Amino acid sequence: MRIVPLKVYFSVWIALMVLLTATVVSYFFNLGPFNVAVNLAIAVAKACLVIVIFMHVRYSHKLVWLYSVGAFYWLAIMFSLTFSDFLTRGYLPMPGK
Repeated sequence: MRIVPLKVYFSVWIALMVLLTATVVSYFFNLGPFNVAVNLAIAVAKACLVIVIFMHVRYSHKLVWLYSVGAFYWLAIMFSLTFSDFLTRGYLPMPGK
């Protein structure tokens, strides 16, 4: 197992804090239909940092990289199917109104 220097961990922590600040700031701005895209991009960036550095995928075998990329690919498929279902539904009125 490879020993990761503390400088890397502190750099990732600072990057995560910057992304957290970006998440909080994005709450106060109305970006219209891009709100979801911006927040998902920030969330994916944070998840990639955590997976690559804190879960030590960066220093693992190529098979671990393959499984990690496959998991993200599967997650992208699930998100696209969910969003396509959500966007094609008609809006129904609330019952009793």
